[in-house]
Amino acid sequence: MTNRPERSHHYRDDLRHTALPEMLAVIHQIRVSGVVEAVRGEFAKRIFLEGGYVVHASSNDRADSLGGYLRRSGGLTDGQFQAAMARREEGKRRLGEVLIEQGVLSPAQVYEAIRQHIESIVWSLFSWEEGEVTFELGEPDLTDVVRIQIPLRQVLLQGVKRASNAKSLVQRMGGRDAVYEPHYRYEDLIEIALDEMEFGLLSQVDAHRSLYDLCTQGPLTASESARLLYAFSVLGLIRKTSGGEGSSSGGIRIRLRSDG
Repeated sequence: MTNRPERSHHYRDDLRHTALPEMLAVIHQIRVSGVVEAVRGEFAKRIFLEGGYVVHASSNDRADSLGGYLRRSGGLTDGQFQAAMARREEGKRRLGEVLIEQGVLSPAQVYEAIRQHIESIVWSLFSWEEGEVTFELGEPDLTDVVRIQIPLRQVLLQGVKRASNAKSLVQRMGGRDAVYEPHYRYEDLIEIALDEMEFGLLSQVDAHRSLYDLCTQGPLTASESARLLYAFSVLGLIRKTSGGEGSSSGGIRIRLRSDG
């Protein structure tokens, strides 16, 4: 973040010290509006928040452009992409408008594509393990942008499920022998929108099973369980017991693939 004027920030941290989900959980607790900006090298991505909801996201990485997203996801053929980009440059217009004018996508399809594109930018940040994150307090400027609305706690759950390094998440929770207990209300689970399998794993947290047991004996794979348990911890649905450790099933280490 060199060569930029200083601004007043409500929150600043480094991803090498504090994981993004933990930062977002702190921000969610105060339920204020603002902009989360993550910077890694020359790339910067921003998440816009209003009252506990993610309403927009942006990125200066050309790979994160709407056209690039539609091309990668199969929403546009190479020919459609090239034609739309050429027309867009002629009149300096928004890509979505051009796609509607050319009859490539309907207005509803453009909105859905933009929504998915915004979400993809948000999800990509959950795999960053380096970079500086700041939170600028205040109503974000959302003039002339498409808005979405996702509860931040749902974003935390879905983002963690897409994190690349499941093993590191277990380490952040205290390691394979750590023991957690349930700490939630059922209305919390409705807002977070846990599905049947996710709720099944949460129901196994009982102040006796270790993280190892929960990861290896749950209804999901070890990597999936590790990610979800970390999300549950960040969301405050479970908390570490005072003892902190329990009996583990043998001496085998949890084997979690970083790319799984």
